[in-house]
Amino acid sequence: MAVRWYPRYNLSYRDVEELLAERGIEADHVTVYRWVQRFTPLLADAARFARRAPGDRWFVDETYVKVNGVWR
Repeated sequence: MAVRWYPRYNLSYRDVEELLAERGIEADHVTVYRWVQRFTPLLADAARFARRAPGDRWFVDETYVKVNGVWR
């Protein structure tokens, strides 16, 4: 979670250290730094597969909505 919190919420390493301490986990800010350096590329690679392929998007030019039983 510390590796995810750092880039997601724009926290400092010391802020992440404090959040972990509140949850009963003792970790130095340098340790958090090392975790971020080690595991952030792995998280980025895992998220890359969840992205859509190029050209997989479509756009809606016109939309019809039923308002009071009448399509507009």
